[in-house]
Amino acid sequence: MVTIRRTQVERSRERVAGRLPGRFDALVALMPPQAIEDDVQLENTTEMIDRLMAVAKLTSGQASYMETLVQLVEAFEAVQYAEDMREAGGRRRVCGIEILTHLLDENEMNASDLARLLGVHASMGSKILKGERSLTVDHLRILTARFKVSPEAFIE
Repeated sequence: MVTIRRTQVERSRERVAGRLPGRFDALVALMPPQAIEDDVQLENTTEMIDRLMAVAKLTSGQASYMETLVQLVEAFEAVQYAEDMREAGGRRRVCGIEILTHLLDENEMNASDLARLLGVHASMGSKILKGERSLTVDHLRILTARFKVSPEAFIE
């Protein structure tokens, strides 16, 4: 006999019959936000994010809850990415530009978005990603705050 493990989100979906509560505390009662430690928790969290993204107009509670979940997923993925790089051993050192490019891709951002984020001329985003210009200390502060990573990630 094959046992199918239902996810927390599937169980909650059955309870609320497709409708999500509008209040933050009601969403927390449905699925409390917590640090993601494995793929099952990641799947549960991303399913809930997907359900929230399907809502035509989010309430402020839903928007806050979704942002909380997104930050938990980003934190988990940053740790997983670092662990994957460590497991690669000494085969290849990842440079700061590759990490920045990865973070931009994960957040659906491009060179122009990077320039806007850093408050520099539009062409600077592309030059930074090509290695033609270096990141400043102010840039590092902005990037670490935005992507919730250590400044060392960008320093070679």
